[in-house]
Amino acid sequence: MTISSKYSSSIFKISLVTLSVAAASSAYSAGFSLGDQSATASGSALSAAAASDEDISFSFWNPALFLNAKKNTFYVSGAYIMPKMDVTNIEAKDALGQSISSGSSTNTDSVDNALAPSIYYAMPLSDNTVAGISLNAPFGLSGDYGDKWAGRFNATKTALKDIALSFSLAHRVNDWFSAGASIQVHRASVTLDSAVGSTVGVYGGEGVGKIDADATGYGYSLGVLFKPVKGTRIGIGYRSKVDFDFKGNVKYNNVSGLNNALPNAPYNKSYQLVNADVSDSLTFPDVLTISLAQALTPKLTLGLSAIRTGWSSMKDGLNIDFDSTQPNSKLTFGFEDQWMYSAGLTYDYSQQLTLRTGIAMDNSPATDKYRSARTPDADRKWYSMGATYNINDMSSATFAYTHVAIDSVSVNRDGSGEDAARGSYSADYSSSANVISLAYNMSF
Repeated sequence: MTISSKYSSSIFKISLVTLSVAAASSAYSAGFSLGDQSATASGSALSAAAASDEDISFSFWNPALFLNAKKNTFYVSGAYIMPKMDVTNIEAKDALGQSISSGSSTNTDSVDNALAPSIYYAMPLSDNTVAGISLNAPFGLSGDYGDKWAGRFNATKTALKDIALSFSLAHRVNDWFSAGASIQVHRASVTLDSAVGSTVGVYGGEGVGKIDADATGYGYSLGVLFKPVKGTRIGIGYRSKVDFDFKGNVKYNNVSGLNNALPNAPYNKSYQLVNADVSDSLTFPDVLTISLAQALTPKLTLGLSAIRTGWSSMKDGLNIDFDSTQPNSKLTFGFEDQWMYSAGLTYDYSQQLTLRTGIAMDNSPATDKYRSARTPDADRKWYSMGATYNINDMSSATFAYTHVAIDSVSVNRDGSGEDAARGSYSADYSSSANVISLAYNMSF
């Protein structure tokens, strides 16, 4: 593999994985998924995500829960995610072994605030059948280390959006069993920037590479709800994997001097950084949710959930194909399947006011072996609280607040193997997030 393929491949690979950087410190869920699809569910840390009878927003985890609608119902929710990630003790060298200085060994402004919206609409077709449609952002967020930080050959700016449109049908078979299913259309896009080249001026200095790519994918979800005895609801929901074939292009700036000088580099290879089409295939993970909603008293309900995300679908990482003379290049994610566990309480304080609280433990798919500037993800805990106020018989407003505490981790990369074109890198990561969610529910 030529040095050109290593440099140019890294733009796409490194930046794409940096989606996990943003998500790790700004999203509810581990990896780069977005956990807030419902302000109602977030108030109790998703503790009854696949079993709740509160409203139709729980259909994200179990499409059978569209049966929570007795009339035509509209629910809109938005989560404003405010992440914080401190990257300290940064040490880096470029691909030629030259130390990189950013003027500071700390980066405290590397992730962006983001808004995650969700919209649901339910239309009863009969007393026992409900049709539903929803719009969600299951994966995403953005991050920006800045153009001058020491790890700029790994990634600078990154943005990801995955929007899913779902069409659902839920049916009540009898008093104790219900089922639902949906089909989904996903549209995903990525915008990725990185520095290329070397800090050594004799080899042409530094340029910039920018990637834009998008893809359409298709998925489905299935769900069942059991009510074995009065006051007990058991729900199981499954969201399928989604295959994406990303296609886009890479464009370079300020690389003319770099192209003229790079043939003299110690790799003893001639190459050019040229604009080209790029493509890669990724499989976003499936999600299995198992939940219990148990009435403890007429006013108090206990919720328990176990949510498994199949991150191993992405363990092999990226295999970038360039529509040029540059050969494919690979970056391993090493993700492992992981579980999230949550418990929460819902209290009907009055006919107008419902209160919620919950706690969750969410395990990261990243492993020590493959943790890097692109995937500094770590285990986290959620601490949630929320409330719903019934404005009248037809509408209600919901508020939720969650603090996400993320374990501190260290990254140590020696610059060999897959990192040959990026150089060595080490740093300590400390992250957290605060999330405020608001929702409005209306029946008519």
